[in-house]
Amino acid sequence: MSVNPQIKLNKVSKKFRLYSKNTDRVLEALMPHKRRRFTDFYAVRNLDLHIYKGETVGIVGRNGTGKSTLLKLIAGITLPTSGQLKVSGNVVPLLDMGGGFHPELSGYDNVYYYTTLLGYSKEETADIIQRVVDFAEVGDFINQPLKTYSTGMRSRLAFSVSININPEILLVDEVLAVGDESFKKKSKEKMQELFKSGNTILFVSHSPTDIKELCTKAVMLYNGEKMAEGNPDDVLKYYYQFYQNPDNLINKPPQVLL
Repeated sequence: MSVNPQIKLNKVSKKFRLYSKNTDRVLEALMPHKRRRFTDFYAVRNLDLHIYKGETVGIVGRNGTGKSTLLKLIAGITLPTSGQLKVSGNVVPLLDMGGGFHPELSGYDNVYYYTTLLGYSKEETADIIQRVVDFAEVGDFINQPLKTYSTGMRSRLAFSVSININPEILLVDEVLAVGDESFKKKSKEKMQELFKSGNTILFVSHSPTDIKELCTKAVMLYNGEKMAEGNPDDVLKYYYQFYQNPDNLINKPPQVLL
């Protein structure tokens, strides 16, 4: 394991403004120094986390605990409100199937521009595109505008792009397989290869089995804060204990379960 973390969060918080109605949002923009029309919501609060190269980290917690926001912060999709966040290596977020693709461009052009923006050479991009086309099974549609794709075809293309560019850091949010049963089987096998490849992976899942089988470490979030970190079995045990009687655990400092 490297001495320096590949992903380092130091007291990172992400705050959103919540408005009870749309007119309050407009009035706040027009008259920011008048009456406060919003409430603050922390999706992530004072989060410290070090992730090292080659680790597969499972992120657990119920809906609304900050798991997806954490991945978006690491991906650079959203910026921290406060704290320090440092990421070393190219990041591929497998979060929103087809997010960032342009509907007027062909599937081929979308893949080309996506890989080019990631810094791959012309030769590398050509090789990646061929692997993507072979894996996605979209046939001649690869040269058609993305807006003509079915939802399943679009998802298969996006999934294929994400898993065929050999990312240094892969962010996975509850997506292990897409498409019909045949494609699901193939894509899940590919994901299992990636999990064993030695790349750094952050994996959000509600499946205890997947967390235990695929991850080297787990982190539990609650209300945007880290409640536990360590061995997946120990973190999941803490997770179940916590929700059986949260009042007994809520005021305890984060548990490091190594």
